[in-house]
Parts: sequence; C-alpha cells; structure tokens
Amino acid sequence: MKYHIITLGCKVNQYESEVMSELLSATGYIKTDNYTDADICIVNSCTVTATADAKNRKLIHRIRRENPDGIIVLCGCMPQAFADDTAVFDGCDIVMGNTARRDIVPLIDEFMIMRQQIIRIEAHEKNEGFEPMQISAFNERTRACIKIEDGCNRFCTYCIIPYARGRVRSKPLDMIRREAAELAENGFKEVVLVGINLSAYGQESDANVYDAVKAVCDIDGIERVRLGSIEPERMTEDILRKLSKEEKFCPHFHLSLQAGCDATLKRMRRHYNTGEYARIVADIRRLFDNPAITTDVMVGFVGERKEDFETSVDFCDRIGFARTHVFPYSRRKGTAADRMDGHVPESEKHARADIMIAHTLEQQRRFMQSQIGLTELVLFETASDNGVWEGYTKNYTKVHVKNDAIISGEILPVCITEAHDDYCVGEVLR
Repeated sequence: MKYHIITLGCKVNQYESEVMSELLSATGYIKTDNYTDADICIVNSCTVTATADAKNRKLIHRIRRENPDGIIVLCGCMPQAFADDTAVFDGCDIVMGNTARRDIVPLIDEFMIMRQQIIRIEAHEKNEGFEPMQISAFNERTRACIKIEDGCNRFCTYCIIPYARGRVRSKPLDMIRREAAELAENGFKEVVLVGINLSAYGQESDANVYDAVKAVCDIDGIERVRLGSIEPERMTEDILRKLSKEEKFCPHFHLSLQAGCDATLKRMRRHYNTGEYARIVADIRRLFDNPAITTDVMVGFVGERKEDFETSVDFCDRIGFARTHVFPYSRRKGTAADRMDGHVPESEKHARADIMIAHTLEQQRRFMQSQIGLTELVLFETASDNGVWEGYTKNYTKVHVKNDAIISGEILPVCITEAHDDYCVGEVLR
C-alpha cells in the first residue's frame, strides 16, 4: 500500500513526519509523491494561527474530493488542541494527537479491519517524558533536523501551542548523540536542532541548549550544527560564549521578538523586554564572526496603539535584522488574548504589516550588501536547469553560484560578489 504525508507548519512537524514515514516504510508501506494515488493520506497539521486551521480543513476536504477511497489520517497540533471540537475531524478516518505518532501503523491496521473512525487523543501529562523517536535520514535533503525538545511552559497570551504540545521536556543527551551519529553515517554533514521552545532545553535538569549542541558537534562526520527558532530567555552570555567556541556551530540566530515595544510585550506575556533582547543581540555580535540575526514580528496585537507600533518599527530598525517574518495578529479561540479588549481592525493590522515589511526588507538588503567581498563556506543543495547551484553559508545566507560540476552535499569556499534582495551570488574558490 502507498502512503503520502503532507506536513504543515514548523520544522518540528517536519521531523515528526519523517519519524512516521520511517515507521511506515519499515512496515512495508511505499511512499508516493502524490496524495491522489495514495492509499493512505496523512495530514500533519499546524494550529499556530486560525489561518493554519482553515488551511488544514481545506486540505482535508480537497483530499477527500480527489481521493475518495483513500484513508485520511489527521495528526499533529490541531486535533490535540481542539480535541473536543468534533467538527475538526470531519472527513478523517483516523485522528491522532501529539502523543500517538508512534502508533500510526497499528492504528491504520485497526482501521482497515473495523472500517470505523478512530480517534486517539490523549491529554498531555504534567510530568510526561520525552517521546522516544529517532530518524536515520531527512526527506532527501542535505541537512537533517533532530528534535531535542518538546512543549512550552510560557503561555503567551496569544498562543495555543502549550495546549497542543504540553510542558517542556527534553531528549536525553545520549539519544541525541546516537541519532546524530546515525545521520552522519548516512552522509548528512549538517544538523539543525529543533524544538517547540528550544532555549528551554534541559530546564528539567542541569543541562542547557549548549550541552545539546556540544553533543552533536562531537560527532565525527557532522561538520555543521545550527539551532532552529529560539526564544530569548536562557540565552545567557555564558551559553553564547560557549557556543562561540564550537567551530562547527553556525552563527545564525532566529531569535523570536514578536514586538519591539515593552507595553505590547507585557500584554503578550513575553518573558523579556526590549532592553534584554537588545543585550542578547549585542552579545551575539560581539562574540561571533559575521552572525545573522533573524526574527518574527507580530503586528496589530490586542491593544497595540499607533505609537506602540511605531516604537516597534523603530526598535527593529535599530537592531537591523538579516531577515524578518512579519505577520498580523490572529485571534485564537482558547487563548487569553482572544478574551481581551482592544482588538485592532483587520484593515489596520494589514496596513501595519505592510509598513513593517517595508522596513524589514530594507534591513535585509543592507545585510545582504554587507556580505559582498566575504569568503564563506557554503553547503550546496540543489541546482536549476541552467546550472546555477543554491546553498547556504554558516549564517544561513542563501548563495547562488554557476558551476558545471555536481556539488550537492559539498561544503565549498565561495567568494560573494553580488547581493540581491534575498540571496547573494558568488564564485567557488578551488
């Protein structure tokens, strides 16, 4: 039987889809690239915004329409967060929460016998452990992710994710080492460590995110280690200094901001202010050579006044991010922010997003220009039909080079000669 997995959302979801794919393939299921000819269609959902929920439902309806005989499996954050909303499960044959991923094969077997809808959603427990999971490859890419942390204890007023993911729990270091070693044996040179609240890694013990990075850096064959999206808390000067001493560590920090205004951060129930955030950025730029700092910025949060928004724009201009993901606030049922007074009109939110995007694109252009003349090591991934190869530097700058040889998976020195809006152009040095 053939299966197809559609992954929505973050790199953690991508990792978990790979886990399910390896479980299915090991049992004899065959992966297919098209859901229309799959016997089993798996939707690994995201619920970070209301828009994500709508996308999940639309996708399920489209699969059912175009593949009426296929078995549809819905898993991930949406069913876990809204377990009591049976409308979420319309059109699905199997519904799994975030605690049942490793049961995907027996659940499919059960459905094929009974032919009745199966719903397997168990509530997260207060002291639950890290779900054992490991991969040996990653979706036919040149870099692999390792999920080292799950859950979040922060309960920002706008966020549903703690309800979907439970509390912080961390993968033991020995499991991280074993997984990284197997990925290295299978030819992966770069590993990205990911989690729901990555900087909280190890907070249940005496460990921290540096210990996880160090564990992977020590593996022969792994040449690069980078972090996924991180929250500012716990990114202390001591941790940053230790990371700067690791030769394999990549100086790209996707440091979540959300707002550059202290009043807005307080309403969001974020655990830092702009002064603390700016100090972390200053530490990064002092300790690392040519780092890139990228971020997420939300506009139009509940109660955000025009002057609050302008303060946020000014702060982002002062920081000067390499890239910024800008998005308008989206109401989430079940969150504290949904019940607050002072919601900003949709038209105003989108107008503010346009202004913020214009500012952050200018910051991005300046960063790209700053890379001209540098020689950076680039991990090459894919090539276009005209022989232009694309890869990434250690600080995650996208680079294009013209090269006739096949260089996928190779790390080569490149002199950067041009800068465009979202990528640079260079020449390979031999």
